Amino acid sequence: MSEKLLIVEDDKKLNDGIRLALKNDAYFFYQCRTLQEAREILKKEDITLVLLDVNLPDGNGIDFVREVRKNSQVPIILLTVNNMEVDIVTGLEAGANDYITKPFSLMVLRARVSVQLRNKEAAAKNSMELDGFEFYFDKMEFFKDGEPIELSKTEQKLLRVLCENRGKVLKREYLIDEVWQGDTEFVDAHALTVAVKRLRDKLEDDTQKPEYIKTVYGIGYTWAVNG
Repeated sequence: MSEKLLIVEDDKKLNDGIRLALKNDAYFFYQCRTLQEAREILKKEDITLVLLDVNLPDGNGIDFVREVRKNSQVPIILLTVNNMEVDIVTGLEAGANDYITKPFSLMVLRARVSVQLRNKEAAAKNSMELDGFEFYFDKMEFFKDGEPIELSKTEQKLLRVLCENRGKVLKREYLIDEVWQGDTEFVDAHALTVAVKRLRDKLEDDTQKPEYIKTVYGIGYTWAVNG
């Protein structure tokens, strides 16, 4: 799946230069030269990362960061004129993820973009929203219909493996190995069954007819994608 990058820079030569510098089969570029164009693209497209000039013909990029942050956490890298320390501090406080001062090295540009895309990918793996559930594995916070759920470390590990492999049937042996990682010789044969039961008790409306954590008899368990 392509990463969708939005370049908001009114200098056409620099705008095109950034696109050429970042050219990559995994990236798809949207280019615009005003904040109004940027607004329209952000409304229509699921943008992965924004490269945003601070000084634009129809407004200030930092004000635009505040506007975007009201309903989106898309990574934003500011493009600022060298030595404008006030812009940098204000931009980061407004919610920008990083900044690059002009003139900049294309190697630095590529590296900064890669870092933000990696961070976004890592954050996505640490949080999941499924149906009425919200799981934040890095913060160890879990919610069902807005209500907090307390999970043990074992239950958290089991939940994560199931959710990251939604729709796949996972063998009991694989789950035991993933959840207890290396301590499998000390794991009671029924430990997985017990962990699954406890997790179902906390997540399912009807544990006799589970919608999410389903047993695949003789094999293991699956998190049903149509749950």
